[in-house]
Amino acid sequence: MTTKRIVIFTGGNLSIELLQEIREDDMIIAADRGALFLIEHGIQPHIAVGDFDSITEEERIIVSNNSIRFIACDPVHKDLTDTEMAFETALDYEPSHILMLGATGTRMDHTLANVHIMVRAMQHHISCAIQDKHNYMTLTTSKAVVEHRDYKYVSLLPLTHEVTGITLDGFMYPLDQATIRMGQSLGVSNQLLGSSGTVTIDSGLLLIIQSKD
Repeated sequence: MTTKRIVIFTGGNLSIELLQEIREDDMIIAADRGALFLIEHGIQPHIAVGDFDSITEEERIIVSNNSIRFIACDPVHKDLTDTEMAFETALDYEPSHILMLGATGTRMDHTLANVHIMVRAMQHHISCAIQDKHNYMTLTTSKAVVEHRDYKYVSLLPLTHEVTGITLDGFMYPLDQATIRMGQSLGVSNQLLGSSGTVTIDSGLLLIIQSKD
C-alpha cells in the first residue's frame, strides 16, 4: 500500500495552529499524548500507537474508542520511543513524505532523537520534516527548495563532520561552494530574499532549520 503523505502527531509541543497543516488526504498516525490532543480537537487518528503512559487510564480508553486502529505496548519492555513506533508504523505504508508535529519540546534528548529519525527517513528515500510553532526542519544530501512558510530565519547545520559545496540562491547572505564543519556557525540566521530559495550541496548531510521568534 502506498500513501502520499503521513502526518505524525506526537507528545511534544503541540498547538492548535498545527492542526491547519492537516490535508484531507493525509493519513494521520498519533503517538501517545498526540492522539489525545487530536481527539480533544475533533480529529480521529487513523492509527494511535504508544505505551500511553503520559495519559490517564480514562484518557487511554477515550483514545482507544476514538481511533480507527489502536496499538498499545508495555511501557517497561519496549525498546522504541513512542515517536519511533509511530515512524516504524508509517514506513509500512510507504509514504512519499512524513511530517512530524509535536516532535520538539522540553526534552532535548527526544527532540534530537526525532531529528535523527529524519535521517532514517532519508535512508528509506522518504522526505521528512519536523514542524512546530516556531520551527520547520528538513534535511538534504543534494538539493532543496526552501519556501518562506512565514519563518524569518533559515539556518544550515551539518549533521556529518562537514558538508561541502554549499551554494545558496535567493538568500540574503549567499554562499558559493562553501564548506561548513560541525561546530561552525557560518550557516546560522540567514534569510530568504523572496518567497523561496535553493540550497545545493556536493557532499554530506545538511539540516535546514527555518525559524521565527
